[in-house]
Amino acid sequence: MRTLVTYMSLSGNTRKLADTIYANIDGPKDLQELSEVQNLEDYDLVFVGFPVHQFGAPEAVKEFVEKNAKGRNIALFVTHAMPPGMDMLKGIMMKCQAPFAAARVLGVYDCQGELAEKVALSLMSSPNPQLQEFGRMRAMTLGHPDAAEVTRAGEFARSIVAMASTE
Repeated sequence: MRTLVTYMSLSGNTRKLADTIYANIDGPKDLQELSEVQNLEDYDLVFVGFPVHQFGAPEAVKEFVEKNAKGRNIALFVTHAMPPGMDMLKGIMMKCQAPFAAARVLGVYDCQGELAEKVALSLMSSPNPQLQEFGRMRAMTLGHPDAAEVTRAGEFARSIVAMASTE
């Protein structure tokens, strides 16, 4: 089974998870930034990672999925600045998964990532009170993904590979 780990990372959070997922996969595998992937023809399993943008998947991810993911075995890993258990997180994660409806999604891993200072400042200057609140939450994101979250990403990778191998 040949596996691809591909990701989009702006501040390094998603890249950290991609590296861990890649390290926890045995057998033929590749690690590439999403923008470098031409197609998925050579892969039996694809891990796709990205940060939440505007309460869902980034446009580049949506476009990539529309062109490449139909009928493919996909596992998602998503970073966001929200603490676990935040009320709106479930809805956001559903929006992140929506573009993958034509794929065979084997699992989803999400965890908090550190909100970049530049993004926090931009959010705090927004006229939208909800976005301002997100910007003020930056201090709670510092140090994420932490060691436990990274370890869980590796465990997620191993469980997905085991699941895909039995099919």
